[in-house]
Amino acid sequence: MKRYGNLWPQVTAFANLLAAAKQAQRGKRFRDNVLQFNADLEIEILRLQTELQTKTYVPGQYRTFEIVEPKRRLISAAPYRDRVVHHAVCNVIVPRLERSFIADSYANRQGFGTHRALRRFTQFARSSRYILQCDIQKYFPSIDHEILKSLLRQKLKCADTLWLLETIIDHSNPQEPSIKYFPGDDLLTPLQRRRGLPIGNLTSQFFANLYLNGFDHFVQEHLKISKYVRYVDDFALFSNNHGVLKQARIAIEDHLNTLRLKIHPVKSQQFETKRGASFLGFRVLPQQIRVRTENLRRARRRLRDLQQDYATGKLKVKEISHSIRSWVAHLEHGDTWQLREKIFHNLIFMRK
Repeated sequence: MKRYGNLWPQVTAFANLLAAAKQAQRGKRFRDNVLQFNADLEIEILRLQTELQTKTYVPGQYRTFEIVEPKRRLISAAPYRDRVVHHAVCNVIVPRLERSFIADSYANRQGFGTHRALRRFTQFARSSRYILQCDIQKYFPSIDHEILKSLLRQKLKCADTLWLLETIIDHSNPQEPSIKYFPGDDLLTPLQRRRGLPIGNLTSQFFANLYLNGFDHFVQEHLKISKYVRYVDDFALFSNNHGVLKQARIAIEDHLNTLRLKIHPVKSQQFETKRGASFLGFRVLPQQIRVRTENLRRARRRLRDLQQDYATGKLKVKEISHSIRSWVAHLEHGDTWQLREKIFHNLIFMRK
């Protein structure tokens, strides 16, 4: 197994930190904290560089808020200068560590994404009789810090870079409770182990992929399931043999125990693909791909909000147009021509 070293000079290089600042501010250039940082950009970058090189860097406090769609989740926003650090370290380690990722892990990866994942899922669903579809229960709140650090040490031998990554992990803010017991635990074990990553961090998104990378290889190489797709904590196995998937589920649950993870007991099911399977907001059927009803309801509410915001002057035409084009581009990945005609035919935006 290749381990990467001598990464620290690249992480802390002024040019890398400057590039990271530009990445971190995309779409947020006019927010107060970004404007304040950019007012003395060179000084701020040099200060960050010094803190990292002298190991006096300490992450700041998170701002937390809750979202309820598509499901209830706690989102944590790190201070802007910390997001710069996250981009800086990811710029260096992600291209290297991603080389070990399987081709069918699609979340938060350059050139992958939801639409490519949906196409692969559809290909497998339409060429297989059965599907085992699983969801990991409270994935981000359940990620075990010591296991994650161990996985990073297996990939990296640069002590300074490991110090920074472990500092980021150690300063994760408390997540929603996720108390689970695993083989070998005593009564206090779940309370003694630190776990949970803030969903909003760029580093957390990468850590989430790395944490299940070994599991991906286990499914494909040990279980010999070639038709397998994962998007963050949602994954699916396909086969023409019902018994193969039934045995795979048992092996999967045992393997996930070693990562202190459990699949959702209700959302994880095995069934015939002809019934249709939901994935990333779409319903994949043998002859067509539909938008899931709850996603359509959510989108209609969003359009009504856009109409209201435009009417009151909160949004400009350019912002409305960008939002609608993005949603239309998403819909085009399903069989939605008539649906789009119905939604947009009478859609009117007027000022009050």
